[in-house]
Amino acid sequence: MSLSLSVPTSLEYFASLVQSDDHFPLLEAAASLAQDEYPEFDVQQLLGDVDQLQARIKRRLPADAPALQRLRTLNQFFFTDLGFGGNINNYYDPENSYLNAVLRTRRGIPISLAVLWMELAQGLGLHARGIAFPGHFMVKVLLPKGQVVLDPISGQSLSREELAERLEPYKRRNGLVDDYDVPLGLYLQAATPRDIIARMLRNLKEVHRAQQDWQRLVAVLDRLIVLLPQAWGERRDRGLAHAERGNTAEAVADLDAYLAHSEDGLDIDLIADRLSALRNANG
Repeated sequence: MSLSLSVPTSLEYFASLVQSDDHFPLLEAAASLAQDEYPEFDVQQLLGDVDQLQARIKRRLPADAPALQRLRTLNQFFFTDLGFGGNINNYYDPENSYLNAVLRTRRGIPISLAVLWMELAQGLGLHARGIAFPGHFMVKVLLPKGQVVLDPISGQSLSREELAERLEPYKRRNGLVDDYDVPLGLYLQAATPRDIIARMLRNLKEVHRAQQDWQRLVAVLDRLIVLLPQAWGERRDRGLAHAERGNTAEAVADLDAYLAHSEDGLDIDLIADRLSALRNANG
């Protein structure tokens, strides 16, 4: 009797990583996003490469180094010695979200740089967390004398005044001023690993949607729906992307599911019309 062991697909592998919030493997889940573009990419190799970077930093520090010294050594190593920074010239390149590419080129966007930086920081015993700051992902580190908020593009420490200034356009754009204003601290809450992966996927989603790359968009939405099964808006968007690709049966299933769970959506009538048109076209 022979045993047949099937290799999990990249989506099944991703699903296994994100099924529980207990011990959520942020770096591994983030790295696995590249497998849609690079099917042969070995995530475990990347984890090993990051471990090697970790070992290099640790050799620079005495075992009893205080937290501030560990933070300064990490920033010197990451931003200066290794040269990590923002891909300013090609900010909307999807490669900026693939950790294998970021590790190779030393260029990325704030959230992909933050994921790598936080992994190294936590390996040094620093209490580092991501911040889902509007428009620009940040990181924060809890030190004995207080909290430091850093820009993962440069490692620059940002004061409350600088953070408030960066936040101002977002608040005005969304009417969060005067009586509707909220304290800065609410924008500096730690993001969960699931939130971070969702933001990375939504960055890719917007890139592919802008380029009308429906195949890649569907792949990203497959992951978002696995990650956030109750995010019915993602199901709607996948249905619309399937419709663009001519996958009528899949489009109908997704749009049907969206309508069944989103009675209060502002676009219910529009989606119902689109669903009816798809059904009619399919006979």
